[in-house]
Amino acid sequence: MAWSASQYVKFEDERTRPARDLLAQVPMERIERAVDLGCGPGNSTELIIDRYGAAGVSGLDSDRDMLQAARKRLPGTDFVEADLSTWQPKQPVDLLFANAVFQWLPNHLDIFERLMDGLTPGGALAVQMPDNLTEPTHLLMEETAHAGPWKAAFEARSVRRAPLPAPSSYYSRLIGKARRVDIWHTAYNHPMADAAAIVEWVKGTGLRPYLDHAGEAHREAFLADYLARVEKAYPEMSDGRVLLRFPRIFVVAVKG
Repeated sequence: MAWSASQYVKFEDERTRPARDLLAQVPMERIERAVDLGCGPGNSTELIIDRYGAAGVSGLDSDRDMLQAARKRLPGTDFVEADLSTWQPKQPVDLLFANAVFQWLPNHLDIFERLMDGLTPGGALAVQMPDNLTEPTHLLMEETAHAGPWKAAFEARSVRRAPLPAPSSYYSRLIGKARRVDIWHTAYNHPMADAAAIVEWVKGTGLRPYLDHAGEAHREAFLADYLARVEKAYPEMSDGRVLLRFPRIFVVAVKG
């Protein structure tokens, strides 16, 4: 599945806010090396650089379009193409930062345990992931998937993302290698121009596998069906806008 940096940054401020909130809870005042895992177009990498300086900060992603955008944004920063399911730092680093990427990897608990081994003592693994599969945006993707002429493709193979483990699972798996594990949820409420803006938002992330699976021939009809459902689920507020509720989970594990 290919990603689109231009689609992603249409809502850059809203997408970057959780990264700001995550970075604010990273306890180190100084670092020598940090890696932005799943750096996307470099918006989260830029936050790390703003706080700690550019020296020793790098990013990685598996998508070439995202990497191209990141390199254009931060030309002096090292960005590499890598697969997070197998990647491990060659030498210990002080900060491994991941903004909205590990929800796509069902075995990320195993990956987190491995990544803890790549931290310096006192270093931090800082992760944020959407935890919104029970929100209308995602439930309606499933409704649309099974409602049109494309439904046979989804009956043969589901593209629904696996639910995240319970917070207790993150704590139990990480505390053996950490002196502190902080876990919290934040539910953001984003005012959006209209229901179509919500669809534009999810086209850059959660809706992409559904559109890919439905096929190019069904793309516009799929979007129209989904938009009609979103319009019913997100009524207008007094100023004509709609409110998008977006829960996210945050994990900061500090190595012992």
